[in-house]
Amino acid sequence: MHRNVQNGNRDEGLPEAEVEEAIATTCGGDVRAALRATLIANAYLEAEIERLTEAISTGFARGRMRKAPQRVKKI
Repeated sequence: MHRNVQNGNRDEGLPEAEVEEAIATTCGGDVRAALRATLIANAYLEAEIERLTEAISTGFARGRMRKAPQRVKKI
């Protein structure tokens, strides 16, 4: 993956054509819908990371993974 740095902004390697194609094909050209879909996908992936982090054995990770914060259950 290549990265372009211009004016202090980092391009994560996605050519504009790929971005335009994703907006056009996934969301029918609606940029707000594309952003909404991206935010939903990101929330899902964050939840998946949290779930997997909680499931991984600390012995397996050997300290490379920080312990997931414990949530307080409301009664």
